[in-house]
Amino acid sequence: MLNADWIKLDLHIHTLDDPKDALDYTAHQLLERAQSLGFRVLAITLHDAVFDRPEVFADAERMGILLIPAAELRLHGADIIVLNVSRSDIEPIRDFQDIRRLRARCGSSVFTIAPHPFYVLGGSIGGERLLREIDCFDAIELCHFYRGVFNPNRRAVDVARRHGKPLIATSDAHQLHAFGHNYTSIPCPPTLTAEAVFAALRAGEGRVTNPPTSYRDLVSTAYFIFIEHNWRLWRRSRAGRLKRDLETPRGT
Repeated sequence: MLNADWIKLDLHIHTLDDPKDALDYTAHQLLERAQSLGFRVLAITLHDAVFDRPEVFADAERMGILLIPAAELRLHGADIIVLNVSRSDIEPIRDFQDIRRLRARCGSSVFTIAPHPFYVLGGSIGGERLLREIDCFDAIELCHFYRGVFNPNRRAVDVARRHGKPLIATSDAHQLHAFGHNYTSIPCPPTLTAEAVFAALRAGEGRVTNPPTSYRDLVSTAYFIFIEHNWRLWRRSRAGRLKRDLETPRGT
């Protein structure tokens, strides 16, 4: 029996640790914001890498937050969120057939999400490919980035219903202020573990909070994606080149 209390979870978030994105907030800053907003379950989903810093997991536990090790993998141009995995779990993954092998080996202890399906940019999966790989996913994500007639989530809802997959609302936060508005709630299990969270989601017990983005956030997100983020990536790349130049002995 699940008790009457509901808890908030966000299973798709990025931080400063991400190897492929240039963000400006730390995992500890995320934890502080999550605690202030009453979140109990989080997953930091770095691109093609598992977030596994032990000191952050220890801080999350002290704050009453279950932090699930996870990654956002890009497989031949399509993204997939893989939850409750280690570095060794994802190292051999190259395609969706490898995802099937992982799921067969680990069973219900892992959970997979189709992130931002049907969105044109990035590694969104959609159309025939999502249907072809639908058995690789436990859930379909409702993206935060929609408003009015622009709403690819409608197609995601249709696929989820036709294939019996739960819908998961996440922030996919790349800016700290974007975290906390889009999330999923479940009844709090007697013991808060990743497996208990996954069981509740698979059973369809989740409730999604997925309001349309405001016009201000729509502009802010577009500015970040197309201008600010590219500028940050350029600065990080330049800093890396300068560091390598300084560390390279002269005459080599």
